This record gives sequence, C-alpha cells and structure tokens, in this order.
Amino acid sequence: MTYIDAIIILVAGIVAGFVNTVGGGGSLISLPVLIFMGLPSAVANGTNRIALMVQSLVAIGYFRQKGFFYPKLSIYLGIPAVLGSIVGAKFAISLTDDMFNKILAVVMLVVMVLIIWRPEKKFIKTEQEDAEVLSKSRMLIACLVFFGVGFYGGFIQAGVGFIIIAALTLITGMSLVKINSLKVFVTAIYILASLLVFVFSGKVDWVLGIALAVGNAIGAYYGSMFTVSKGDKWIRVFLVVTVIIMSGKLLGVHKLFGL
Repeated sequence: MTYIDAIIILVAGIVAGFVNTVGGGGSLISLPVLIFMGLPSAVANGTNRIALMVQSLVAIGYFRQKGFFYPKLSIYLGIPAVLGSIVGAKFAISLTDDMFNKILAVVMLVVMVLIIWRPEKKFIKTEQEDAEVLSKSRMLIACLVFFGVGFYGGFIQAGVGFIIIAALTLITGMSLVKINSLKVFVTAIYILASLLVFVFSGKVDWVLGIALAVGNAIGAYYGSMFTVSKGDKWIRVFLVVTVIIMSGKLLGVHKLFGL
C-alpha cells in the first residue's frame, strides 16, 4: 500500500464513518473505493467490515455518553440480525466478482432513491415513554424484520442504515436521534458475526481494513456529534452525486464512452 493509497483510504473512511453515523449509506463510498483499488469484491466486502465495526463502537460510546443507550432492545433485535448476517455473508462470498459488482451497483441506485425520498420521514410517530417496551406482536414483527436486515447487512451492508431507520421508526415510534443510537448498537452486533465469516474464509485485507477503520472512527465521532446537534440534510446531495458516479463505473458505463 502506497502513501497515496493510505490517504485515499483514510479520507474514504472519514467520509463513510460520518455518513453512516448521520443516517446511513457510508458503505456506498468505502466499498466501491476498495474495489476500485483492486481488491476482489469478497475481500473488499470483508475488509470494509473492520472499519464498520470500529465505527459502530465509537458511535455507541458517544451516544451512551449523551444518554442515548438501549442495550435490552438492541440485543433483542441484534440476535435475529446476527443469524441473518451469517447467512448473508456466506451468500456474498459465494458470488463471482462480476455478479457482486453488478448487484452492488443496482443496490446503490436503489439506496440513492431512498436517500432522496427518505420514506422514514413520512412515517414518524409519537415518541413512546419507554423505548424498550414493545408488545409481543411488535417484537415478533421486529425480529422477522431484523433477520432480513441482518441478511442484507451480511450480504452488502451498503445503505442498511436507511432500512434500519425506517423499520425502527415504524416499530418503535422513537425520535431519529434515539433510533440512530439503536441503529449503531444493532449494527455492531451483527457486523461482528458477518466479519468473522469473512475472516474465517480468508476474505479480509487487514492493512487496508485498519487504515479504513481509523478514518471511520474519526468520521463516526464527528457524525455522532452532528447527529445530536443538527441533523443530516446537507449530506444527501454529496451522496447522490457519489453514488451515480460509482454505480456507473461498477456497471461499466464509462466503457461506453471510451473512458
């Protein structure tokens, strides 16, 4: 890894960590960057999870410091997410690079639509008095939903934050700040499980992963501060432009123009 590579990875990590913590979609930046740097898709996918794990731990620490911490509900939702993430990670490893890249490109475009539309904003509910108290029916629905969340997170992860935010908004009715604190906790639980699948399969580049993790940790810290104090509106334009460029490259659109 050259110094230029290290700088690129560090900057990508900072941006991705900030974006992931503010709302979601940071892997739409870091995962394609790793692929464009020459890593096989499965290795890029596994390597990206080192940074995501570190980023989640940093964000959890900050939210806990500010009083946004719900371990009981996070563990309840994290268990089915772990099961789903293991299945999803194994599926990701089984795909060819070309197939994974095409799926990633399509997913990036779909997530871009969600970034613009922000469906979770349309379903905001009145905040509950006790965020950890859910009826049995709601808890069952939540477990099923988070198995699916875990599968997607284990498979690609890119943009899963928007899915979690929408799901938790509908299921719990909590504020977006509290939902973000839950999101990073649940994400940390299932990412650890999926990361182990990639590690045991030999699909992790530790040097690039650690460099990306340093950037993600920095981005996550400032993203947590930004989430608590201001919100996430301005970041959407940057994400939309970035996603269009990177998804086009993954689909090979640039080759049509001889680039």
